[in-house]
Amino acid sequence: MPKQFAVPLSPRGLSSIAPPPPWHYAGDFMLVEFWADPTAAAAVLPKGLSVDPASPGHATALFIDWQFTADNDEMLDPARYQYREFFVLLDALYEGKPVSYCPYIFVDNDSAMMRGLIQGFPKRYGQVHQTRSFAALSPAAAPVAAGTRFAATASAAGQRIARAEVRLESAVDDVSKLAIAGRPVVNLRYFPRLAAGQHDTPAVNELVLSVMDNAQITDVWTGEGALSFPLADGEEIADLQPVRTGAGFRGSMAYSVTNLETLVDNTKQA
Repeated sequence: MPKQFAVPLSPRGLSSIAPPPPWHYAGDFMLVEFWADPTAAAAVLPKGLSVDPASPGHATALFIDWQFTADNDEMLDPARYQYREFFVLLDALYEGKPVSYCPYIFVDNDSAMMRGLIQGFPKRYGQVHQTRSFAALSPAAAPVAAGTRFAATASAAGQRIARAEVRLESAVDDVSKLAIAGRPVVNLRYFPRLAAGQHDTPAVNELVLSVMDNAQITDVWTGEGALSFPLADGEEIADLQPVRTGAGFRGSMAYSVTNLETLVDNTKQA
């Protein structure tokens, strides 16, 4: 029987927007590394994080086609638990240690949005698409092989906010060298108060470390990458417009979530 975890707290827990952990994820990703203006990168970092002087402005843009399950075979309900996501991870330092920070993330599923907000990912609703690969031979199959091109786009409120493309060249033997493999993700969990006079004293204001168990990255290919953030009304992600791009990657990944580590509770410090 499902348990109550997230709102709505329905009597049998069936209507909960997100089931209780453990949370398990598997998906195919496209990734393009890029460099933004270091000043723009610094502007989006929260208190407690700073630009990494060893890689100022370095970031990764990720598009992922996800499948999710918890302990009740949620993956057999694909309408609720398949989703697509686009986000940016910036290189940063926390107490002198290399980390990544996610300033912007867009997702097309409400359960994924709730799970992300609980973890400190600032998820917003958007539309995300990427080229898929299929085993059957066809001009539409996009085989994972040298010369194949993969593309991905993200939009929000009817406006395109990102586009990426990767032309595969070769398989990656050592995935530990991928940008997303070497830096733990630090997020900001933040929830404001609506009560009059308390708008500047949030109920939740924590710097947290994302804990990912059994993380795997496999079947990764690399090649030439391209990335752009078109200007869009009401959006600031274009402030991180790439001044140059690096390599692109296409692969698969999986991990589980059961925990979160609080680094700084700003509400207690206040």
